[in-house]
Amino acid sequence: MAMLNAAATIEPPQNETTLSYGSGSLERSRISSTLSDFRSREIEIPLIIGGREVRTGRTAACLVPHDHRHRLAVYHTAGPEEAAMAVGAARKASKTWAAMAWADRLAIFLKAADLIAGPHRMRINAATMLGQGKNVYQAEIDAACESADFLRFYCWNAARLFGLQPISSAGVWNQMEYRPLEGFVFAISPFNFTALGVNLTAAPALLGNAVIWKPSSSAVYSSYHLMRIFHEAGLPDGVINFLPGPASQIGPVLLKHPELAGVHFTGSTEVFREIWKTVGTHIEGYRTYPRLVGETGGKDFIFVHPSADAQAVAVAMVRGAFEYQGQKCSAASRAYIPKSMWTSLKDLLLEMIGSIRVGPPEDFSNFVNAVIDRAAFDKIVGYIEFARKAPDAEIVAGGSYDDRIGYFIHPTIIVTEKPDFKTMAEEIFGPVLTVFLYDDDRYEETLQICDQTSPYALTGSIFARERQAIVVAKRILVNAAGNFYINDKPTGAMIGQQPFGGSRASGTNDKAGTLLNLLRWVSPRTIKETFVPATDYRYPFMQPD
Repeated sequence: MAMLNAAATIEPPQNETTLSYGSGSLERSRISSTLSDFRSREIEIPLIIGGREVRTGRTAACLVPHDHRHRLAVYHTAGPEEAAMAVGAARKASKTWAAMAWADRLAIFLKAADLIAGPHRMRINAATMLGQGKNVYQAEIDAACESADFLRFYCWNAARLFGLQPISSAGVWNQMEYRPLEGFVFAISPFNFTALGVNLTAAPALLGNAVIWKPSSSAVYSSYHLMRIFHEAGLPDGVINFLPGPASQIGPVLLKHPELAGVHFTGSTEVFREIWKTVGTHIEGYRTYPRLVGETGGKDFIFVHPSADAQAVAVAMVRGAFEYQGQKCSAASRAYIPKSMWTSLKDLLLEMIGSIRVGPPEDFSNFVNAVIDRAAFDKIVGYIEFARKAPDAEIVAGGSYDDRIGYFIHPTIIVTEKPDFKTMAEEIFGPVLTVFLYDDDRYEETLQICDQTSPYALTGSIFARERQAIVVAKRILVNAAGNFYINDKPTGAMIGQQPFGGSRASGTNDKAGTLLNLLRWVSPRTIKETFVPATDYRYPFMQPD
């Protein structure tokens, strides 16, 4: 069949509109119904390898964080044998997938975006609310909006990428071909954003790569729903292979495999460093140098100048630190406050925190919900108790927790006299914000301390009315955050508006959703075609006088 003689174009996308879920709204009724439906039945989740459902008999449970006795699903876990099967399935699918016209590949993911934003919006949001403990707003901006945005912006950027061509001189036609990598891409997604499962798998896949996807064990439920949406959109078998299970069983097989072409990762700094070590140790065994793309930890800051608006600072601290229980790699975890502002700011914070309701996300009046699991709960509680006993720190808000029904931790603010106090420097990943009070006349010195306290460089914000204070902060903190905010909280980056990613111990800063990220998943080939080749080896300069 002849191909259509047309140049495919994709219009610049707009960010998906966020629904309000206000009282009496249609979407509120629909999400409530879907939540009830999902809670009423337990499903079985298989592996999906080469389009085939695989049941290993080794199962684990998908539990509800805010009601940890309730099972949403049992899922089969992969081991070394299934990991090897997935490599075979990826290999089998890759040639046909890479040979498919790029417009046809992108059409699949554009359709998936419309399915997520349209008929399956409530399904993917409800799965995220129940499986990952998000309230309806946090689920909406993540699972529905950001997932759709990732797909649409990646497709648009891919079309732009294919259009980046070299110049040609007389008698020569130069082309740049953007080939997929040789081998498979190993995608490892975290629990805290459903959309990251979309990002980590779709970015390599839409460029022609075959992917093996290991979702977090705490996000298998929503990830499985995404996988089904991909296939409903027309994704061929074997292009993305779904492999939940323990990293200790799956990782060694895939990370040491000669056909590993890349790793697309979001998770802890420690795990990403281990991936680098493994790849480095086995570098001579790979067909090609694996691309390692990762977004890892953060110790994100809010830095306040004495000229800042206290009300705006208080709102940014509460939202930045406590939305989704602080389980965002961008969540505000440390704050630097001038002493002259603290009394009034503290009163505002205590008033806001005192009004926050903590409970299950099915009750829409709850702002804070449960943390993801027992391990997270115990780790966060450990930091709170450390601060409670420390002579150079004080808990001024929160500090309480309860795990009888769900893993609930109340929003907690710690004030310390030490800028390098444990909770000022280490990533906690929970609803805990530590405040360091500095002398007003030591602004620049304290900015230097902020820059040097943490190994991370993901997000951070500066609050000030005085422009010179902002200029100074931008200069001193130039390498402290890959996403830097002025008079705003350090969370809430939107695809296409604030491309996300950090450096230092926070990752490779390849900016998810952008052309920069897509470049990591192609191996360009330059093609030069000469229309009338030379017929004599001799150049004019060689002629005699």
